[in-house]
Amino acid sequence: MTTRVAHRLPDELRLERETRWSAARGDGNLHSFLEGPAFDREGTLYCTDVCHGRIFRIDASGAWRVLAHYDGQPNGMKVHRDGRLFVADAARGLLILHPGTGDILAEHAGFGAVEFQGLNDLFFRADGSLLLTDPGPSSLANRCGRVFSLDTGGTLATLIDGLAFPNGVAAAPDEKALCIAVTRTLQVLRAQCRGGGLHNPGVFINLSGGLAGPDGIAFFEDGGLIVAHSGLGVVWLFTALGELRGRIQSCAGIRTTNVAVHPHQRRKLFITESESGCILVADLPAPGALLPSLAG
Repeated sequence: MTTRVAHRLPDELRLERETRWSAARGDGNLHSFLEGPAFDREGTLYCTDVCHGRIFRIDASGAWRVLAHYDGQPNGMKVHRDGRLFVADAARGLLILHPGTGDILAEHAGFGAVEFQGLNDLFFRADGSLLLTDPGPSSLANRCGRVFSLDTGGTLATLIDGLAFPNGVAAAPDEKALCIAVTRTLQVLRAQCRGGGLHNPGVFINLSGGLAGPDGIAFFEDGGLIVAHSGLGVVWLFTALGELRGRIQSCAGIRTTNVAVHPHQRRKLFITESESGCILVADLPAPGALLPSLAG
């Protein structure tokens, strides 16, 4: 399957300069690095720019607005059921932003005795608790990546650790299992959810190729999985049993970083492609799952 460009970052918003983030990666000048696509209940699309610390809002006409611009590295983002934007920021932790003004309403570098080492992505479960991936500096040589659960009272629990860059995370539609993309090992892990913890975590899917690895993920309504493979320019589609269902090929570049299902047209998948500064769209063979925070 192929994609088409839904939205392109306007030239006037392409900064073309080096930042601490791009310098640390050895990338030099970058116009942007799009991540974290997220819809609200009305179907308004938001995304992040990790490189330049920006949050964008894209209206129904396709016009881009800089909602927030701050000193940080915003990556994954989800919309709370009350409309607030929750952002996993690798430099500053968990940020909560006003969806209209972009004001930072709260900032958490950690909870209790636990400090975040560099958040990447997040997912709201139906009870309002939040799943957070915290890869920090983890790698094959330093498997310090963690996945947390944050309940609505502010209690943080470690679900799994010892990972080589945990990235995208999502719970299945029935919330009996969750999946975690682990970038450096080119794997997707799956674990059962019982009693507030994870049971029998194991390798669900092994991928190959590309210059990075599995990044953002989402579920189909039927329990199948959608996996963005950054550094390959592909989004993989799998069945609920992990069998290959299809391949979506980027029309713009190889940095397919994350995905979001449109809440009103759930056969439309939106994909951030950071190399070109575009948001792509593809037609899914089956409906994507509606995020719990957008339901009702």
